[in-house]
Amino acid sequence: MFLLQSEPLPSPEDLLPLADHACGGVVTFEGRVRDHHEGRAVTALEYEAYEALALAEGARILEEAAERFSPVRVVAAHRHGRLGLGEAAVVVVAASAHRQEAFAACRWVIDAIKDRLPVWKREHYADGTRAWVACGCHHHGTEAP
Repeated sequence: MFLLQSEPLPSPEDLLPLADHACGGVVTFEGRVRDHHEGRAVTALEYEAYEALALAEGARILEEAAERFSPVRVVAAHRHGRLGLGEAAVVVVAASAHRQEAFAACRWVIDAIKDRLPVWKREHYADGTRAWVACGCHHHGTEAP
């Protein structure tokens, strides 16, 4: 299951409830909005997404992870819209019989999301400016508010 939403993300436990006692290793990654980037004070992030494509690609990423790291259960969720400091922007949960597969799947999924998902990030800075970062589709550089 892959979610893309503007509301706060579900907790890892709500995203992947584990009634399956065959899973001994559960690994969670949460990417949260931090207060700095490359020496600049960050006050907020804003994510834009190509929603239909992001949902399809997110589902593809999870299917690939399930095949690659089988047997593993993996879910993920990503925010879009404006997020404040400390808010979760992305959550990945991987569960498997053993920790090795769970760690490997979780890392692979977050890397694939960062690389392949059509979601773009704009940072808002303490000086009132903002800029698109880690994005090949928007103008790079600082914008006035």
